[in-house]
Amino acid sequence: MIKILKKELIIYTALLTLLVVLMHPDLLSHPTARLGLMQEKGNYIHPLLYTFFVYLILYFLRFVVRYIVKLVRKK
Repeated sequence: MIKILKKELIIYTALLTLLVVLMHPDLLSHPTARLGLMQEKGNYIHPLLYTFFVYLILYFLRFVVRYIVKLVRKK
């Protein structure tokens, strides 16, 4: 169980990092400016929410692919 949780946490963290870099490329060049903007607007939670929704979509797709592979292997 812990192994599965670690795997999913790594996937979530990698997805969070990827989405942050894709949505806010200025975070790499000026991280303090981006964090200052987040502090002004008080929107700390939105990256986690967006990542959670994308993670759910990917989890569903992974589940469907796993199910299809099991069906193909049975035949």
